[in-house]
Amino acid sequence: MSYEGIHPVWRTVRDRYQRMVQGLPEGDLGLRLSPDASSIGHMIRHNAEVEYMFASWFFGRPVPEGVEYVAGGKGGAGNEAVLTLEKLIAFSAASDAHLTNAMRELPEDAWDIAVDSPIGSSTPREALGRTLYHTGLHAGQISLICKHAQRE
Repeated sequence: MSYEGIHPVWRTVRDRYQRMVQGLPEGDLGLRLSPDASSIGHMIRHNAEVEYMFASWFFGRPVPEGVEYVAGGKGGAGNEAVLTLEKLIAFSAASDAHLTNAMRELPEDAWDIAVDSPIGSSTPREALGRTLYHTGLHAGQISLICKHAQRE
């Protein structure tokens, strides 16, 4: 299976996630289940940053100039990039487009060749599976936070 086979699966998961992000009220971005837990805004930013990382590590597409990783620590509550919905939506859409283009440009014979990365060795196909799982995991966490977090 090459890009043509995996692209519909990626679009299904990623488009649903992006619609969820776009439907959030701005005031929910700071919600979290406990004071030391990550906020919704932090998770959205983190998910997009991981997409940029994976595009670079496993698909050989350099991170665009100007992209900063700011969600490395827990919480991210003091970071404007994490707490502004408009910026998060744009950053999330851009990371998706970046990873999608990296997948499209990957030669068919490279999908199953292991690549060493800071998180270990994976093929691009395995890495994409990890990214799909990662996105779904954070989508579920965001839904849970929206349902149970204390609002002011």
